[in-house]
Amino acid sequence: MRHRVAGRHLGRETSHRIALYRNLVTDLLRYERITTTEAKAKEIRPMAERIITLGRRGDLHARRQALRFLYDPKVVKKVFDDIGPRMKDRPGGYLRITALEPRKGDGARMATIELVDIAGSVAMPRPQRVTAPPTTTRTPTPGAAAAARAAADIEAARTAQPAAPEAESPAPQTEPETAPETDTTAEATTTPQAQTAAQTQPEEEKND
Repeated sequence: MRHRVAGRHLGRETSHRIALYRNLVTDLLRYERITTTEAKAKEIRPMAERIITLGRRGDLHARRQALRFLYDPKVVKKVFDDIGPRMKDRPGGYLRITALEPRKGDGARMATIELVDIAGSVAMPRPQRVTAPPTTTRTPTPGAAAAARAAADIEAARTAQPAAPEAESPAPQTEPETAPETDTTAEATTTPQAQTAAQTQPEEEKND
């Protein structure tokens, strides 16, 4: 359990983490500027400043203490011969940390740690963050834009042409009404007098 254990673990074991710090401090004092994550830069800053303080002292015991921490004896020689005398009038604050843009890929917060009077170079300015302007309308795709332009051209051509007069539709032809056919061969109605006359006529012919 992590009780009263100060500092960042950085997801590493103790031996791995200490070796990482020693490598970073060695490279920082060798090149006087490195770029790493913000968490690592904040962790190695007091360690590197302690080594520079040893370089300001300049005695044999301080040199042996620096050799116990740094990996490269050439870097120790540079600290005691170059960096220490440069920082002789500065009571502290030998390093500066400048935040950078997040790293692409995992979005880790990056930073540059460097000496405040880095030799032969000016201080690295902090980059300006560029944010995209808010978009209110959706950008159409090339295919949708072409279709929209074609529809607009068709609509413009339709409105430019005069409307053709509508042809009068012919009146519907209605068939003439046909009178109901009368039966000319209908039998004439016979009355009772006619029937009796017809019956008496043959009798008269027989008497003649």
